[in-house]
Amino acid sequence: MKKILYVDMDDVLVDFQSGIDKTNEDVCAEYADRLDEVPGIFSLMKPLLGAVDAYKQLVVEFDTYILSTSPWENPSAWSDKLIWVKEYLGEDARKRLILTHNKDLNIGHFLVDDRLKNGADKFKGELLHFGTEKFPDWNAVLDYLIPKEGRHLT
Repeated sequence: MKKILYVDMDDVLVDFQSGIDKTNEDVCAEYADRLDEVPGIFSLMKPLLGAVDAYKQLVVEFDTYILSTSPWENPSAWSDKLIWVKEYLGEDARKRLILTHNKDLNIGHFLVDDRLKNGADKFKGELLHFGTEKFPDWNAVLDYLIPKEGRHLT
């Protein structure tokens, strides 16, 4: 039986800044300090470097889910995240998207997340804190989770 792995979206799979870069300056000013509430911003985002290839390798070895939080004040974010998953991850992520503000309620072995909010800090499995010295990028995550000799090249 495969171990369960959860992967966050924003700044883990998705390059949040890429959506901001495509957003009008006036809109950015209007939503300053709450850019995740800009309607449609999640539909503009591109994958983080290495994220799609890493995800495709992880689904071979793990029972992999996307575990993300969606801003309460931005209803389009919920559907935009689903559309993003379909576009960039395809069938490997079919019915594997979980949107929650309480990540610690999900049971699994590993969580790859860049933040310690929304229950990530209370996750009962092992948190791989993405973007830190130990896990600065997807290569480091893959090195930790899948020995190089066991990797499937995509």
